[in-house]
Amino acid sequence: MRVLGVDPGLTRCGVGVVEGVAGRPLTMLGVGVVRTPADAELGHRLVAIERGIEQWLDEHRPEYVAVERVFSQHNVRTVMGTAQASAVAMLCASRRGIPVALHTPSEVKAAVTGSGRADKAQVGAMVTRLLRLAEPPKPADAADALALAICHIWRAPAQNRLQQAVAAHRTLKGRTA
Repeated sequence: MRVLGVDPGLTRCGVGVVEGVAGRPLTMLGVGVVRTPADAELGHRLVAIERGIEQWLDEHRPEYVAVERVFSQHNVRTVMGTAQASAVAMLCASRRGIPVALHTPSEVKAAVTGSGRADKAQVGAMVTRLLRLAEPPKPADAADALALAICHIWRAPAQNRLQQAVAAHRTLKGRTA
């Protein structure tokens, strides 16, 4: 399974591609950040993020895109920018027919470190260890994108089994009604 992880942000949008399956060693295929100038017009920033995401999709051809689910913060302006960058990533993937999964920050932290309250340094250290890297990816947005991809690879098989079980239950329920 090849997954593009996206840690959305208007100034720094982390991107990372991981390949592998649950229970086996994972391989990092690429990591980086799509940057936009903070003083640029919003529309131009969103177009720049779109172009950056499209380049990553073209180069790495992921089977899935995992995006951090936007959660409420105290700063509404930050939430709006994150949500807008997140929507661009989801649009780019969906336009190509690539399934998109959303994972909360605590889900990602728990999957990668074992604790949903892990800090950025702990996430970076575990990403480094899990992908057998020489040093943690910088900036933290890049490490977070890799963590999203790892989380999806590890969680997708269980999520698929749950979805199949729910669908089978609905089918059986429909036959007995």
